[in-house]
Amino acid sequence: MKLRITIDGKAYEAEVEILETEESAPEYPAYPAAPPALVPAAIPEPVTDPASSLDTSHRENECRSPVTGMVIKVNVAAGQAVQPDEVVAVVESMKMEMQLAAPKAGVVKNVLIAEGSSVKVNQLLVEFE
Repeated sequence: MKLRITIDGKAYEAEVEILETEESAPEYPAYPAAPPALVPAAIPEPVTDPASSLDTSHRENECRSPVTGMVIKVNVAAGQAVQPDEVVAVVESMKMEMQLAAPKAGVVKNVLIAEGSSVKVNQLLVEFE
């Protein structure tokens, strides 16, 4: 069978031979057998943060950032009384807002952040008496 192809105004003639489908199909090697069973990897032991192994009694008097983000709102001021689980600040990270609450009833000793400030993971935000 002859074909005529025109490319950029120039005509070309080509002769084409149609082969039977069995002859034109490439042969593929057989797939290797699947492994008999997958063995899950051992779960590594959690790495302990040196700060977490310290006395945790002081943590009841602190509010720390759980994420890296930006402070959207500060709801408390130094000297203000707070109740347990009262929202003291709101931090935004990856377009999600997190409300940070007081761990227990008390009085705010020090506010170490301002609206619009950037915070890092585990950064101290508010201290309580």
